[in-house]
Amino acid sequence: MAATAEVVDARRILLAKVGFDGHDRGIKVLASLFREAGHEVIYLGKYLTVDQVVEAALEEDVDVIGLSFLGGAHVPYCQEMIERMAERGMAEVTLMVGGVIPRKDFTVLRELRITGIFDSNTPSQEILQFLQTRVALRAT
Repeated sequence: MAATAEVVDARRILLAKVGFDGHDRGIKVLASLFREAGHEVIYLGKYLTVDQVVEAALEEDVDVIGLSFLGGAHVPYCQEMIERMAERGMAEVTLMVGGVIPRKDFTVLRELRITGIFDSNTPSQEILQFLQTRVALRAT
């Protein structure tokens, strides 16, 4: 799918899979989509720890971290991620998550202050629009 959203200002986006969920086809598709839209994408791979993702995000000086979950462990991993990001002074970094995330868990994730939550049925253009909105907010 070709990206049609015009990028105002490219972002550095780090994508990763934490835990033992090895299904990474979707996140690879998104990585391509984000690149086509003009963003710089760093895909770390799968089977990572939260600490590995946070350290890489710091080293790469990213604007956005995107995590993909298909195995049902999204809430505890997101809680840990938010804690580690706060400990490392990463309040300005946007955390977005997607995959097989039941709508009932959206409230818990929003309470953790995760602004981008996308279930497996989210159109890719909606995810691109979210990134555009975050770019515009950071530019002001």
